[in-house]
Amino acid sequence: MVVPQLPRTTPEEQNVRSEGIVRFLDEIHRQNLELHSFMFVRHGHVIAEGWWEPYRRSYPHMLFSLSKSFTSTAIGFAEAEGLLTLDDPVIGYFSEDLPEEISPNLSAMRIRDLLTMGTGHDKDTLDRLLQSEDGNWAKAFLSAPVVHPPGSRFVYNSGATYMLSAILHKVAGQSLLDYLEPRLFKPLGIVGATWETCPRGIAAGGWGLSITTEDIAKFGQLYLQNGVWNNHQLLPDGWANKASSKQISNGDGGESDWTQGYGYQFWRCRHGAYRGDGAFGQFCVIMPEQDAVIVMTGGHHKLQEAMNAVWNHLLPAMEREKPKEDQAKHAELTARLDGLRLNVPQYASFSAAEHQLHGRTYEFEANPTGVRQVTVAFEEHMALLHIQSGAGEQTVTFGRNGQWRENKVQVTPTVTQRVAGRFTWKDSENLMLILCRVETPFTDICTCRPEGDELEMTIHRNTSAGESWKIRGKCVDRNR
Repeated sequence: MVVPQLPRTTPEEQNVRSEGIVRFLDEIHRQNLELHSFMFVRHGHVIAEGWWEPYRRSYPHMLFSLSKSFTSTAIGFAEAEGLLTLDDPVIGYFSEDLPEEISPNLSAMRIRDLLTMGTGHDKDTLDRLLQSEDGNWAKAFLSAPVVHPPGSRFVYNSGATYMLSAILHKVAGQSLLDYLEPRLFKPLGIVGATWETCPRGIAAGGWGLSITTEDIAKFGQLYLQNGVWNNHQLLPDGWANKASSKQISNGDGGESDWTQGYGYQFWRCRHGAYRGDGAFGQFCVIMPEQDAVIVMTGGHHKLQEAMNAVWNHLLPAMEREKPKEDQAKHAELTARLDGLRLNVPQYASFSAAEHQLHGRTYEFEANPTGVRQVTVAFEEHMALLHIQSGAGEQTVTFGRNGQWRENKVQVTPTVTQRVAGRFTWKDSENLMLILCRVETPFTDICTCRPEGDELEMTIHRNTSAGESWKIRGKCVDRNR
């Protein structure tokens, strides 16, 4: 199946200076921002794009809360089709899940309040949903105290977006993913989208969507064009403007892109822009004044720094007239984009300790990682880690000499993910296994240190802000 792509051209053809994009990449590197992909669209054309190896253009990426903007879009379709109105009371859709006493504030909550994060709660209800013993997230949401009058203040609330998904599921009689397929995904050429669900099979709504970088760019371009795609009004007329406009205040403006106002599951930005965004650096920035869309995926916490890099370098690179050609800068940009690599450790490729560790099997007591047993082995071009865990039994390979080895791993009994692995010797005794979960923001670095008959494994995740897990296993090879 041939998936339609956005047209490609050079930055200068769309009145953008290549030098500004190079400076953006310099800033990303200087700030140590872990980007996984980047796409710059202007006047409907992709003018720069890149993936940090081992991430690839064909891989979907977890969007986290950028998913919310897609859920909002589904509500826009449903309103246009007469399935609901934004002023419908939320409790009207969940008569079987209501608490015994319905507070006036809960009774007053509307679909519109779910869209704007103005539900009246004093904190996010997400933990309440995830901790519900019966898996009934709607009931858990409705049981949360509604402290303030709905619509009176902004409190970021992923549970509210789940409720939009649950309402859509009820009125459409199908999942959020299935509902959007003919209305949004198929017309845009988005293929293979997946969405995590709650225990009852309803799409999480506020997170859980996975699509490719170009899919995100198409979505942004659709909103930039006020819902028109291929000369057809794909989104309901006027929805893009309403969804992207400031519907509720979330701060006093200033230098933060998180205090410029909030629409229908879209954040207002400085410089007249707006965006969908998600944890660890998933961005779809829509810039109507410049007729541009910027997409970034990543695995970092420096979200404002990423936005600042856009304002400081990409925004001033866009001009009204065609800039003077700078072939040297364009060649430099092309080389930089082609040579993007994830910044992970690389020390020594070999160690005499491989002989000591090769073929040994270690058993671990119960631990937070779920690892029960591991066996390490080495070959000329790779290391192999045979693992027994709660997800089952499997072997993962890691490339030597800075080379990535691609694998499919079972992360739970029902979920498989694509990963890439490579290894290095931090010193003569410490083996470092690097596992990049290339459909997610996450990279796990596991340092293995053999000590006599024991193996100490320290596991750190790139998004864990210094947190790590340390487990110790004992060799069970009787002949060693």
